[in-house]
Amino acid sequence: MFACALLAQLFSFHVTTAQSRVHIIPEPAEITENPGEFMLDNNTALIVTGAEKDDKDLAGTVQWFTDKIAASTGYRLQQKKEAAKSIRLEIVVNQARNRLQKEGYALEVTPTQVVIRANMAQGIFYGLQSLLQLLPPDIEADKTVTGNWPIPCVNIVDYPRFGWRGLMLDVSRHFFTKDEVKRYIDEMAKYKYNTFHWHLSDDNGWRIEIKAFPELTQKGAWRVERVGRWGTFLPPQPGEATPYGGFYTQDDIREIIKYAQDRYITILPEIDVPAHSLSMITAMPNLSCTQLQYAVGPGDSLRRKNDNVLCIGNDSVYAVLDKVFTEIAALFPNPYIHIGGDEAFKGFWSNCPKCRKRMDKEHLKDVNELQSYFVKRMEKMLNSKGKKLIGWDEILEGGLAPEATVMSWRGMKGGIEAARMNHHVVMTPWDFCYLDLYQGETAAEPPTYGICRLSDSYNYDPVPDSVDEKFILGGQGNLWTESVNTLRHAEYMTWPRSLALAEVYWSPKAKRNWDDFITRMEAQYPRLDAAGVKYARSAYNAIATPGRDGNGALTVRLSTEIKGLDIYYTFDNSDPDQFYPQYQSGQQLTFPKGAAQITVVTYRDGKKIGDQFAITKEDLEKRLTQGRHIY
Repeated sequence: MFACALLAQLFSFHVTTAQSRVHIIPEPAEITENPGEFMLDNNTALIVTGAEKDDKDLAGTVQWFTDKIAASTGYRLQQKKEAAKSIRLEIVVNQARNRLQKEGYALEVTPTQVVIRANMAQGIFYGLQSLLQLLPPDIEADKTVTGNWPIPCVNIVDYPRFGWRGLMLDVSRHFFTKDEVKRYIDEMAKYKYNTFHWHLSDDNGWRIEIKAFPELTQKGAWRVERVGRWGTFLPPQPGEATPYGGFYTQDDIREIIKYAQDRYITILPEIDVPAHSLSMITAMPNLSCTQLQYAVGPGDSLRRKNDNVLCIGNDSVYAVLDKVFTEIAALFPNPYIHIGGDEAFKGFWSNCPKCRKRMDKEHLKDVNELQSYFVKRMEKMLNSKGKKLIGWDEILEGGLAPEATVMSWRGMKGGIEAARMNHHVVMTPWDFCYLDLYQGETAAEPPTYGICRLSDSYNYDPVPDSVDEKFILGGQGNLWTESVNTLRHAEYMTWPRSLALAEVYWSPKAKRNWDDFITRMEAQYPRLDAAGVKYARSAYNAIATPGRDGNGALTVRLSTEIKGLDIYYTFDNSDPDQFYPQYQSGQQLTFPKGAAQITVVTYRDGKKIGDQFAITKEDLEKRLTQGRHIY
């Protein structure tokens, strides 16, 4: 008997390491793969048990799951009390499973039964997400696919590291329809995200109906149409039509909130004040220091010439914001409201008589304290409506509001400072979490700015060494959309970096393994393909790093994020393939006399896998002097 048990263990180990059939993202806390499989078919029953079997949330989850299975397989799972072959969902509050808390689950698959146990309905939902990842990729198709539906036998115990696991979508720079927002939420739910940060206002569009001020959407939601690179557009011309934009009615908002709630995602609304407020000021010119009439910004270069900052000395500003946030608070169940607070150009305040009067009255020594006065007043306003304030890390300037939560984007410094003051923090440093940045070599990417590679996102940790983890709520990825004007491009910028971030925020830190993640990420690609989701393959592209040799001549080294790729190159302006010179690890390439560029491509197992790109000597020289910020 001992020999049989040992043989079974060895076989299980072989399956786990050499022939893994399980590629779940984010990586579960505990997982054991076993031999055998459960075959989903038309005879599979669904059994729902536990104290909360009639709970509305669980009933909604069961309906969502049965609809999902029926859409892809054609099988309509029937609920029964008992069956020889079943998927069993159990809510059982058990002292031994306290570590699961409200979002954790235990999943067991045997040849005759699938069992998901959890303390609460959201744990069942996350267990079902993992179960779907165990099925073949066609389970993600939006049409019925004929075939077999095996589920590998496995034991999983899983729970999140952080309670705040978010993605932000900026709908101000470019408007995304109600159905597009729902699709984005669907994609988040698959990877156990639970917070959708909705950036609803900025200089470039006001996107939410406020019944007290219909002019906000009548005027602030629309702008002139421009195509090209953001920041270079021609400013609005006198009398030019403003057809570009859109907004969500309050009924739209309620519908999307309910849609997200059904997927255990809470929506964090953001109304960005006191800066980034040009769309509000367009509708209400009296709210700025200059009180001039401006147009909604189309992405031109007049940001500092236009007064996009609310006048802190003007009492009308607070009267308007009180009504705006009254309606926001009534719509959104999230205990937090995000007030922005970032990138306020303070020059207009310095020259504004009303702001100077406010500073004198409140004994504020400078414009930083003036901004702090505004944020603290906003916190009291939100508290009076039963909400808590969260803002970007600039809200630290001049003194942090007493109970404010800080979203740290300018690196980790602001988050560290806030945590050491015993304030809660959401970590979202731009160089690890900004999804609008370049993902790889700029010559092979749509134009944007900065750089955040897949490995940057995967290898960062939200908890700095000197900070108590209890103050770090979690983190999120942020997709600003200046250069993202369609859902397809939003998906391209979001995935797969948000696969990496999902693992950062959910999985135990000790289980982080880059090579294993890449294997599991590649197993997700057929699933994304089946779902029609666009994603980037930038991590397969070569990385060109400039340098100098002993004589000061320009050199370049080549590398890849993903191991096991072959790099081929040429200096003669031709297109390299596997018959061209192959780069050897560590080589320092020097440009031949007369060569103006190097052209590079990557292969794996004899097949092209990365994008070909050419980079000039001039660009490499710039990178030497300006670093990663040249991107």
